[in-house]
Amino acid sequence: MNHKNVTMKRLTLYIGGLFFLTLGVSLSIQAGLGVSPVSSLAYALVLTSGLSIGITTVLANILFILVQIILSKRMDIKDLMLQLIISVVFGFFMDATLFLVQLLPAPESIVLRCVYLIISLFVVSAGLIGYFTAKLPLMPYDALTYVISEQFKIKFSKAKITGDLVNVFVAAIMGLVFIQSFGAIGIGTIVAAYFIGKILGWMISRFQEPLQQWVSQNEKVIL
Repeated sequence: MNHKNVTMKRLTLYIGGLFFLTLGVSLSIQAGLGVSPVSSLAYALVLTSGLSIGITTVLANILFILVQIILSKRMDIKDLMLQLIISVVFGFFMDATLFLVQLLPAPESIVLRCVYLIISLFVVSAGLIGYFTAKLPLMPYDALTYVISEQFKIKFSKAKITGDLVNVFVAAIMGLVFIQSFGAIGIGTIVAAYFIGKILGWMISRFQEPLQQWVSQNEKVIL
């Protein structure tokens, strides 16, 4: 398999992963039970500013890039520009998928809202498999987690938890200050924080190897 073909397949996984990731987040927004930690700040900006989720996603990612620069005390222009481009693509997908999701019946009952939330967990997990398996540049939020891990000499898993908690805390404070409610934060946020990792692990054990073989029989991608 030539290098060009492998690259195209990795791009397909990457773009598809980002699309499903945003679709899952949009479903969680539609459920109205609280969004996942990674999107909590962006959605808090939606509730407090009236801007679209796509625009606030880009703004939140710019903030994550700035924090990376402050913590690492270095600036790799090429890497940061790639992160910014990815942020714009992700923001576009957020607006597009939320528009599509809003064409579905509105979940008025608690049962239907829970169904939307559960579906969103699996869709987000499916998106993450494609995104990580592609092994292409990380989005700002994930890149920031690596910077936190390196700068504070802690395990990546602990850095991830730390980043999620800070994101949720800032989103909650914004909601309380501007709209006098937690807004983006709810039971769905807690559910997503706990179960997405579990579901992702289950999916990886069943679908990771076939995806790797599809990309290239000679390359072994390790998550």
